Amino acid sequence: MKAWVYDAYGDASVLKLDEAVAVPAIGEDQVLVKVVAAALNPVDAKRRAGKFQATDSPLPTVPGYDMAGVVVKVGSQVKSLKEGDEVYGMISEKPLEGPKQSGSLAEYTAVEEKLLALKPKGLDFAQAASLPLAIQTANEGLERAGFSAGKSVLVLGGAGGVGSLAIQLAKQVYGASKVAATASTKKIELLKSLGANVAIDYTKENFEELLEKYDVVFDAVGQGDKAVKVVKEGGSVVVLTGAVPPPGFRFVVTSNGSVLEKLNPYLESGKVKPLIDPEGPFAFSQVVVAFSYLETGRATGKVVISPIP
Repeated sequence: MKAWVYDAYGDASVLKLDEAVAVPAIGEDQVLVKVVAAALNPVDAKRRAGKFQATDSPLPTVPGYDMAGVVVKVGSQVKSLKEGDEVYGMISEKPLEGPKQSGSLAEYTAVEEKLLALKPKGLDFAQAASLPLAIQTANEGLERAGFSAGKSVLVLGGAGGVGSLAIQLAKQVYGASKVAATASTKKIELLKSLGANVAIDYTKENFEELLEKYDVVFDAVGQGDKAVKVVKEGGSVVVLTGAVPPPGFRFVVTSNGSVLEKLNPYLESGKVKPLIDPEGPFAFSQVVVAFSYLETGRATGKVVISPIP
């Protein structure tokens, strides 16, 4: 099969398109998926840079966690999925601990049935591929923070992949009383369209100097030192990257198909919308360009690769 591969850690230039990679064998609890679209995440870039090589799979690596595609083969213990099913998911249960060596930036990938869900009706493959890691990170962060109806949340980096979904889930799924979010000037209207009641332009004001305090602060950008200044007494600060001062906590998302299934109705009704960066989707031949763009940290929503031939 065709796949993007790297056999050494480094910047985006280590990625090579290989036209003769072995199609992964499936375990009895796995399905083989013909990948139609994939998405990039910051963790892909950190992994490729060798940031967690002690727990990584061995090189050479076909990168990629997120994908949407069609089941073409099922293992003997697979219970509900069948050939022809359109599915999406994050293919490694623990992204930092022994992630799959043969990832989603390929024509085919093998993945456990329990990590997948049926693709939401009304979403195309590119939209579905943009979701798994980011929506599960947003959901698990809110859940771990004890977020619930009537509470307020401030999302730092509200126009990013995780942040844009944290705003929507807080509002639509968890019943937030107030959602505030930060972004740069040109993304302020986007924050409002996602459901933010308060949109803070970080180029013009410092959120930590505003008087409002929040039950939960969801820091998707690495400003933990400032985030803890605007959380209410007894509140929680979810930190995805950077320093974690108390009461902040950090976690690494666990992939779980049943979480996607639970969120599917919100995606199918349009209450929660995927956000794909307007520079994309990028062609399969443009993976190096797509990675370089992701690593600017300026993407709006998700960097998606589609279609995968």
